[in-house]
Amino acid sequence: MTTTTAPTIHTGFDQARFNMIEQQIRPWEVLSPQVLELLSRIHREAFVPAAHRALAFADMELPLSHPAVEGQCMLAPKVEARLLQDLDLKPTDKVLEIGSGSGHMAALLASLAHSVVSVEIDPALASSARENLRNAGIANVEVKHADAAAQDFAACSVNGPFDAIVLSGSVAEIPPALLALLAPGGRLAAIVGHEPMMRATIVTRIADASFQTAQPWDTVAPRLLNFPEPSSFRF
Repeated sequence: MTTTTAPTIHTGFDQARFNMIEQQIRPWEVLSPQVLELLSRIHREAFVPAAHRALAFADMELPLSHPAVEGQCMLAPKVEARLLQDLDLKPTDKVLEIGSGSGHMAALLASLAHSVVSVEIDPALASSARENLRNAGIANVEVKHADAAAQDFAACSVNGPFDAIVLSGSVAEIPPALLALLAPGGRLAAIVGHEPMMRATIVTRIADASFQTAQPWDTVAPRLLNFPEPSSFRF
């Protein structure tokens, strides 16, 4: 767990950050004092590409590449915050994130947990995430460039099991091989389903082969690459 504060880019962002928390995030039932304090301390604008920095606190997904590439984006602030709150991280937790993106979610996770392994399929984004985390003084994140879903999550399993897993993007369903990487008592947070409506899905491993699932809220998010997409065809 790290408590390093990211460097301030410009004090003019302070009011925008306050407004983001009070007008976007609190109304989405993110009420954890720990999470709200963290959102004030970890500066989102430090992880946003320069071309979009003026939109760092907007209630929207932000592209991470120019021109924009489908699926390469930062999730909206309220979605990141709600996933973070629902994971209920502990200082001893070992966390897996799939979809590093800019490294912002990894920075939030690392500030509440013991360590984070973040897997990113795009090499340029993986490199950028490492740089952003280094500049923010976050030292307990390992960013791995790999296709997380390949070979039943082989790139992830070498570091498992995990106390928490978060998918920073949506999937059609949660693969059993990924659930197998949860330690007993571990939690997985994902956005599951198909447009126009997906469900935030929190899965808790309560025994060796027993899982408890909750779907507390709705949203939509871009797909993570190479996860299974079951056919929608029905007889």
